[in-house]
Amino acid sequence: MSYIERIVGATADRPIPIYLYHFPAQSGLPWHVELIRQLLDRFRSRMAGLKDSSGDMTYAHAAAAIDRAFDVFPSTEATLMEARAGKFAGCISATANLNADLCATAWKSGDATALTAAVNIRKLFDGKPLVPGVKAALAHIHKDAHWARVQPPLVAYAETARKEIAKAYDDIRSRAASSPRAA
Repeated sequence: MSYIERIVGATADRPIPIYLYHFPAQSGLPWHVELIRQLLDRFRSRMAGLKDSSGDMTYAHAAAAIDRAFDVFPSTEATLMEARAGKFAGCISATANLNADLCATAWKSGDATALTAAVNIRKLFDGKPLVPGVKAALAHIHKDAHWARVQPPLVAYAETARKEIAKAYDDIRSRAASSPRAA
């Protein structure tokens, strides 16, 4: 609570909206739902929302249910239809760097083919390091190996893994392009 109180105080002359970042696997500390309620009670005009990178959809739903004015953004494209229906404010996903067009199509029209392709692109990285994987895919898309570089402590994908990701990505894109569009 005191952390947010200090931010609110330090920005009182320019009251920017505050978004919480829920990523307990990296921070070691979750934004508990009850704490979010308390923050909203105390700083309602400043608490705008939460980016949830926990992957815990039960948590994301609980956070979104606190208050309709509190925007929750899960980290997976799989939630786009729920967001479109108003349960979430949207999604913020690292893999949207690879499938933004598909996400936009699914968001605008409810296109199930586009959504499935976007989710399948995300699934390419299940159980694998996400950032190096996204960078490897971007290197393939842009035909520029520099995109695959990472800084420690991250480790770049080996050439074999980069080729596998590239082939799988191209296969998903090809299937999506040849499928009839359906909502």
